[in-house]
Amino acid sequence: MRRRELIAGLGGAAAWPLVTHAQRQGKVARIGCLSPAAGRNPVDDAFEDGLRQHGWAKDQNITIEYRYTGGRQDTVSPLVTEVIGLGMDVVVTWGPPLSLAAKQARTQIPLVFLITFDPVDIGLVSNLARPGGNVTGVTSLASLEIFAKRLQLVTQFAPSLARIAVLVSSEQTRSNRAKDALTAAAKGLGVELRDVSVQTPSEIEGAIGQAKDQGTEALYVWPSGFTFSFAKQISDAANANRLPSIHSFREGALAGGLLAYAADLKEEARRGAVYVDKILRGTSPAALPVEQLSKYELLINVRTANALGLNVPPTLLALADEVIE
Repeated sequence: MRRRELIAGLGGAAAWPLVTHAQRQGKVARIGCLSPAAGRNPVDDAFEDGLRQHGWAKDQNITIEYRYTGGRQDTVSPLVTEVIGLGMDVVVTWGPPLSLAAKQARTQIPLVFLITFDPVDIGLVSNLARPGGNVTGVTSLASLEIFAKRLQLVTQFAPSLARIAVLVSSEQTRSNRAKDALTAAAKGLGVELRDVSVQTPSEIEGAIGQAKDQGTEALYVWPSGFTFSFAKQISDAANANRLPSIHSFREGALAGGLLAYAADLKEEARRGAVYVDKILRGTSPAALPVEQLSKYELLINVRTANALGLNVPPTLLALADEVIE
């Protein structure tokens, strides 16, 4: 059940006029969307809803070309090349691998990145306030403390935790600063971290099982397109090995993981739609500062906690935005 509803930053204003630079030229605007998901999902619906609020209707004054990697690194480059080759007016990319690949394609098409946690550190932009060039977007990294916060949350369920596996995928472009923040937090909590790397969905069960055999007591799921796409398989494997899991996307808790401390991807999609709208109306990406979302939600799966024999601390229940029972 929902505890607190996220307050959207878009407001309830009426749709903007439909007169755009592209339309004055008799052209329907074309948007490319590159996602690490396995296929169409509610985040896409939120993106289109955001566009509608600003006067853009699919198959009326815009067309949208979606491409999905399904968390597979080998599809990133071909899909980026394909979408850029279609002559888009703006391209939206979800996650570091797709965003970096689009930038490295050296296209002049405006690029709007989303769910990219440290765009300066990984080289997408040189400055959040003045991104420059043809790249801008929305980051949900309000603070590096987010990574440490997730670790603190899972240790509240089991204060005696000594070893935690960090599940990463081969496609992940990890921010060095974020990795260092997690390492520092683990040291402060007296917890040993151990990376568990997977490349394909078929490796998830075996990798998590092996981590359990090596003494792992919990699973920290690092945010990536792979872990978003295969949240259920990861949660199922963690639960089968009786490992409490902490996720970076709400989908992880909804799929059966113990906890999620996450930005609202639907809200991020709507904010991305605002940037697309501005670009289609003639604003240069260089003039659009990278937006930093600061709202994070705590989800607790009480059903999973009970199955794992864990008591949910009342203090966490009081803080939870959503409790899954």
